[in-house]
Amino acid sequence: MPNFFYFGAGGLLLAFLLTACGSDKGKNIPDVSSIELNLNVQRFEKDLFARDTSDLPALMAPMVLDLFVKSEGLRRLSDTCQIVFGDFESYRHELETAFRYYRHYFPERSVPRVITYVSEYTLGNFTLEADLLGIGLDFFLGPNYPHYNLTFFPKYIQRSMNKEHLVSKTMQTVVKNMVGEPEGDRLLDIMINNGKSLYLLDQLLPYTPDSIKLEYSAAQVQWCDENEQQIWAHFLKEELLYATRLRDIRKLVDYSPSSPGMPPEAPGRTANWLGWQIVRSYMDRHPDASLEDLLALDDAQQLLERSKYKPRLR
Repeated sequence: MPNFFYFGAGGLLLAFLLTACGSDKGKNIPDVSSIELNLNVQRFEKDLFARDTSDLPALMAPMVLDLFVKSEGLRRLSDTCQIVFGDFESYRHELETAFRYYRHYFPERSVPRVITYVSEYTLGNFTLEADLLGIGLDFFLGPNYPHYNLTFFPKYIQRSMNKEHLVSKTMQTVVKNMVGEPEGDRLLDIMINNGKSLYLLDQLLPYTPDSIKLEYSAAQVQWCDENEQQIWAHFLKEELLYATRLRDIRKLVDYSPSSPGMPPEAPGRTANWLGWQIVRSYMDRHPDASLEDLLALDDAQQLLERSKYKPRLR
């Protein structure tokens, strides 16, 4: 099934496409320099506006294609993306490196084709099974891009809509497609599932700061690191691990400026951060477990128990 990171309404482009702060200390980072991989990135938004509509009849319905090519808004947005991302080589190189780690850990899995596009803020990154990876460049134009203020993106989301987050958020989509949906609807199920995603992302982007991978500020990462015991104690005291009411847990796992019941310095999605620490503990205690083994372990309760997780002392 497809996996998406998106905001907004309108599925026109979707219908067409479907036809800092971290440390490397303590990480066992493999050498992947000898892994052969040449990642090709198709700049679809360039091709779309550079060609006559008659050149692309096999890609999409001519009427729909005509609407896209003649859209002044999309054309202006595409022009903006050409200014910001005219030279995509550095991002291609970073993605290629990430997929070398991917191939190291998952040699039997295929590396997807990559395309870039614009959608007027409708569709962010997406995967189609393991075959296609899409990058919506109009989601990475920087928090000061004036049109973001005319959309419904809140400031806490705009802060990571920049070039620095492009590779990480793209690989997030790949990882989420691999991890899949949680087996249950308890907070524990969701936070362990998201913790797996963060753990895998960390393996594919081992030199990327945690602040980028978490989409936190450096201060927010530091707060979580320094208050791990308090976070865990709060979850236990409020009996949150087995909560299933969405309104009680939503801000703990979904994009939010803060986590309810915690100090104002606490970022949103603290349950995901905590799930990451639990998964780390599990993998540290089971050094022979592969990432494929981790993906196959669907029982969040079993993973928690076998992790023997204890908050780090600070």
